[in-house]
Amino acid sequence: MFTPPVGRLRFGGMENILRPLIVIGGSIVLPLLIGWATDRLLCKADARHSETPLWGLLRRARIPYQVVLCAAMLRGSYDAAELLEEFQVGIGRTLTLVLIGAAAWLVVRITAAVVETSYSRYARAHRDAARVRRVRTQVTLIMRVVAAIVGVVAVAAMLLTFPAMRAAGASLLASAGILGIVAGVAAQSTLGNMFAGLQIAFGDMVRIGDTVVVDGEWGTVEEITLTFLTVRTWDERRITMPVSYFTSKAFENWSRGGAQMTGIVYWQVDHSAPVEAMREQLRDILRECPAWDGRHYGLDVTDATASTMEVRALMTAKDADDIWTVRVMVRERMIRWLAAEHPYALPRVNTADAVLPPGHVDGRALRDGTAPRRAYEPPHRPGR
Repeated sequence: MFTPPVGRLRFGGMENILRPLIVIGGSIVLPLLIGWATDRLLCKADARHSETPLWGLLRRARIPYQVVLCAAMLRGSYDAAELLEEFQVGIGRTLTLVLIGAAAWLVVRITAAVVETSYSRYARAHRDAARVRRVRTQVTLIMRVVAAIVGVVAVAAMLLTFPAMRAAGASLLASAGILGIVAGVAAQSTLGNMFAGLQIAFGDMVRIGDTVVVDGEWGTVEEITLTFLTVRTWDERRITMPVSYFTSKAFENWSRGGAQMTGIVYWQVDHSAPVEAMREQLRDILRECPAWDGRHYGLDVTDATASTMEVRALMTAKDADDIWTVRVMVRERMIRWLAAEHPYALPRVNTADAVLPPGHVDGRALRDGTAPRRAYEPPHRPGR
C-alpha cells in the first residue's frame, strides 16, 4: 500500500486553504482597487472639464460599479474556489441575483448622470425660465419612467433564474390576456394617473416651480411624479393630490406664459379721501420697494357706496413672490399714511343728524306747505 509523503499532504492541505482565500480575496480586493482608480480618473476629469457636470455625476455610480465587478468576479471564480460545495448552487444563484440588481442600479445611475448633464447644458443655454421648468419636469418624469422600466426588467431577470419560474412561463403567457384585463380594471385609477402624469409632462400644463392656485390654496409646484403632484404653500404646508386633478379640473397657473404679474390692492375710504395725493403716495411707496419692477402702477376709484368709496391700486412685479411683497408693503404703508396725514379719509360711522332739503320732513314733502308738526303735539281742533 502506497503512502504519500507527509510533505505532499501538508502542501495539499495548504493549497486547499490558500486557493479559496486567494480567489475570494482577489475577487473582493480587485474590484475595490478598480473602483478607486476609476473614481480618481473621474475626479481628475471633473476638475479639468468644469464646464460639464457629467464626470462629477458619474462618480455617484462608484458603489454599484464596484458591486457589479465584485459580484461578477465572485460568480465567475466561485467554482474554482471549491468552497462549500454542498451550497454551491444556492450561493451561485445569490451572486447572480446580486449581479442583476447591481447592474440595474448602475444603469439607472449612469442614465441619471447623462440626463442631468443634458438638462444642465439646456438650462445654461436658454434664459427662458418657463421653458427651463418645462424641460425639468419632463426630465424628472423620464427618469422615473426609466427607473421603473429597469426595475421591472431586473425583477423579471431575477425571477427567470429560478427553474420553476421558467417552467411556468408558458402558462403565464397563456393567461396574460385575462390577467391584463383584470389588472387594468383593478388599477384603473393608477393607470389614469400615470397617463395624466405623462400628459402633464409633455403637454406643458404645469411644471415644477410654477405658481398655482388649487382649491383656493396658493403655492408652488414642488414635485411631479407619475401618480401624484405636490404643491408647497406659502406657509410651508405640502398639498399632495393625484395628477389626474390637473387634467380634469380647472386651476390657476400664474406662471403660464411668463412669470411677470400684476397685483391689485383695494381700500375702502371715505368720500372725502384725497385721491390725487394717494396716487402720489403710491408712486413714492413703489419707488422705495425693491420688489417692484417699474413697469406699471395706477390708482383709480372703482366703486362707491352710501358711506365709502372703493379705491384700487395696480402694481407689477417680475414673479408671484415679488408681487406678494409689493402688495403687502403698499397696503400697509398706504393705511399708515392715511391714518397719519389724512385721518378723515378713513371710513367711519356717521352719527350726525341728516340734513334734509327744504320742505321735507323725514324725507316726505308737506302738501300744504305748512310748518311741520311735532310728533308729540296734539292736532289742532276748531273752537279751542
